[in-house]
Amino acid sequence: MNALATLRSLVRRDDGQDLLEYALLVALIAIVAVAGVTLAGTKVLAIFTDIATAM
Repeated sequence: MNALATLRSLVRRDDGQDLLEYALLVALIAIVAVAGVTLAGTKVLAIFTDIATAM
């Protein structure tokens, strides 16, 4: 409960809102990065598979 009380006090204050906004921004960047790496990984795998079958 102590962590919950600390989180609530941070959300009520202005600096808590900044912290929350930064956390959301970092989460969004992480999601986009994971999606990008996943898509790129799939394409790279397809390229290497084509190369391997051509050999």
